[in-house]
Amino acid sequence: MTRALAAGLNESVSITATDLNQPMLDHAEAMGTAGPVEWQQADVMNLPFPDASFDVVVCQFGVMFFPDKVAAHAEVARVLRPGGTYLFSVWDAIEQNEFVHVVERSLAELFPSDPPRFMSRTPHGYHDDAVLRADLAMCGGFASVTIDTVNAHSRAATCHIPARAYLEGTPLRAEVEALDPNGLAVALEVSAAALTQRFGSVDPVGKIRGFVVTATKSGLLPTVQSGFLSDIEPRE
Repeated sequence: MTRALAAGLNESVSITATDLNQPMLDHAEAMGTAGPVEWQQADVMNLPFPDASFDVVVCQFGVMFFPDKVAAHAEVARVLRPGGTYLFSVWDAIEQNEFVHVVERSLAELFPSDPPRFMSRTPHGYHDDAVLRADLAMCGGFASVTIDTVNAHSRAATCHIPARAYLEGTPLRAEVEALDPNGLAVALEVSAAALTQRFGSVDPVGKIRGFVVTATKSGLLPTVQSGFLSDIEPRE
């Protein structure tokens, strides 16, 4: 997302890209951007910026991981100028995201007594329209909120790719290994087989759905939008 902002905005726009983990920032900076970006480690629960520092705060699929969402939203409102925009994306319920839903169901069959539910609990656990609006209202900083639905498709060359992505590239791995320290390889094969049965063995395509939330901070709109604060959380 930071690369897209740096490529699409005029170089006179100031972009500060943050992440909780310094290694993520180091990796992103090493990849480079088309325009200038300031990279800074930051915790959304205690942002190291003065009040009213930015015209726009953007977070891509990271809000679901905030430990206290209302407090985090309030901290975002603090660093926004009056009339500024808070723009973030979240996944819809797991049932509306086919690859990950199939993987989670296959793991539930493999571990019926204690199914690993990280994906539905966290990445796909913050999608309810009423909850999103209530949390933003409780933080007290936003005058208006709009929520737009985005439907798309996820594609892979083989079904082993999404199986590995979810089981080796997310905390789902830790849940599986906590249930069976030697169970990851079996879980990968079971998940890949379930995906193959559902989508075929070559070039699988699965539906994905998310929401883009736009919240406007109370107050007058700024004359010129010149500052962006973005989080570098990678897309699924």
